[in-house]
Amino acid sequence: MLRASHLLQLAVVALLGMALVMVHSAGMRIGRGSLEATVFLESRHTIYATLAIAAMLIVGQFNVRRLLDWPWPANPLFWFVFLTIGLLVATAVPGVGITVNGATRWIPLGPRQWGLSFQPSELAKWAVVLSLAYWCARRGSHLRSFRSGFLPPVLLISVICGLIIVEDLGTAALIGLVGFSLLLAGGVRWWHALVVMPAGLAVGAMVIVSSPYRWARLVAFADPWSDSEGIGYHPIQSMLAIVQGGLAGRGLGNGVQKFGYLPEDTTDFLFAVICEELGLAGAVLVVSLYLGLLGLGLVVLRACRDVFGRMIALGVLLTIGCQAFINIAVVTVVVPTKGIALPLLSAGGTGWLFTAAAVGLLVSLDESNDAPLPATESLACGVSDA
Repeated sequence: MLRASHLLQLAVVALLGMALVMVHSAGMRIGRGSLEATVFLESRHTIYATLAIAAMLIVGQFNVRRLLDWPWPANPLFWFVFLTIGLLVATAVPGVGITVNGATRWIPLGPRQWGLSFQPSELAKWAVVLSLAYWCARRGSHLRSFRSGFLPPVLLISVICGLIIVEDLGTAALIGLVGFSLLLAGGVRWWHALVVMPAGLAVGAMVIVSSPYRWARLVAFADPWSDSEGIGYHPIQSMLAIVQGGLAGRGLGNGVQKFGYLPEDTTDFLFAVICEELGLAGAVLVVSLYLGLLGLGLVVLRACRDVFGRMIALGVLLTIGCQAFINIAVVTVVVPTKGIALPLLSAGGTGWLFTAAAVGLLVSLDESNDAPLPATESLACGVSDA
């Protein structure tokens, strides 16, 4: 019988397949590189995509609901969060973190000459989702209490976002947005969230104002042509790529902006390359794949009978959906430029691996929706229904 999990896996494979084609196309340079089959199959992007699909299939085989049977702190989630915080701290240690384009967000995997790296902030997104889902399932009756229900998860979100925000404001904002959305969906009081919101906004504003580059991005967003060769160059080239694509596009591999005009063409601004080479049809295809993935995830969420399952599903959908929306909004210059990737499309081994694994969580939930619930969750559901 065809289940939502089967279609979810097909959507991920379709996105990664499109990512491989478009990343290789965007990475073409004059005098080197091509879309030859040998180059395509032997590239590190193909290896990352294969590992991502494998991660999705492996995670999908585990019944994630069984995590509720593990007491805290023996629960693997505790060590998952602890490891995530440790890796985030490690990126700031001189000689450990790798700096790319002025941002230190990566940790090397093996010798530097291998060129393999790991981005802990990608792990942090899912650590927050899983830990908040666990908290809401186990502490549901306390969530309306500020001290014992709301404050502990907010402190966790604050620590993780605080470790990320200096180098990556976009990812920190995404994690904060998803985290507070999950807490509100879990049952915390609205006024509790409103109490701490000014502090979060103040920190974000301070980070922007204290960084000349981030402030310049806001100015460029208001009027990119005021400094068309400087800070406004990026959004102008992105808009130019989209306009030149038209309805049908220039054709796969025939884009011009990727040849030294559009920065970050294989990563943050890959959607602009898609629009230029595949036109409006390519843009609609990308949006349709995301909407299809989110719609299938919503089917899984609605079928969940337990708080833990619903919160995990909601967290995965919010993270992927918000990240895709923000990236497309940045590329189309609807919001100021920020470094946030298009999930499962923009080049990035860590992002592909963990996002595919997160979809594997949806697959796991769908496959186990008909199984008996863990005793802890059954009790929680019974209390909630009463």
